[in-house]
Amino acid sequence: MKIISHRGNIRGAIPDKENRPSYIDCAMGSGYDVEIDLRIVDGELWLGHDEPQYKIEHSWLEPRREFLWIHCKDLEAAKQCWGYQSFCHHGDPYTYTSTGQIWLHGTHIGVPEMKIDDNIIIPMIDDKDYPPFEGTPFAICTDYPSSIK
Repeated sequence: MKIISHRGNIRGAIPDKENRPSYIDCAMGSGYDVEIDLRIVDGELWLGHDEPQYKIEHSWLEPRREFLWIHCKDLEAAKQCWGYQSFCHHGDPYTYTSTGQIWLHGTHIGVPEMKIDDNIIIPMIDDKDYPPFEGTPFAICTDYPSSIK
């Protein structure tokens, strides 16, 4: 099972550092995959959850591609990042990733009839919010990967 750091967080959310390239590299250096938020503005790649914060190039993404899970925040990002591990959603309970996994979102996680298998990626809100489910997921994405590892 993969453990995915949410926006580079390892021991809890630190909004001022989330999606910062050096923060992402630190999480990868600690052995985690990382979910990042990416958007395209005027043809340029930007990291940032609610707004563009850190300008990057494809040359930054490329050597990290096997460790990044790119949450595409707009259509242009989805077009440019399909060859990476990527996904996009807006309020959906789940979405497919470009690599064929199903990334879950929302309150349906932990519903008794939810059967998890090795194709599912589930989010965790905090280090104590390990939702009840049957099976083993492909990955867990969390702000607290250090408490799972």
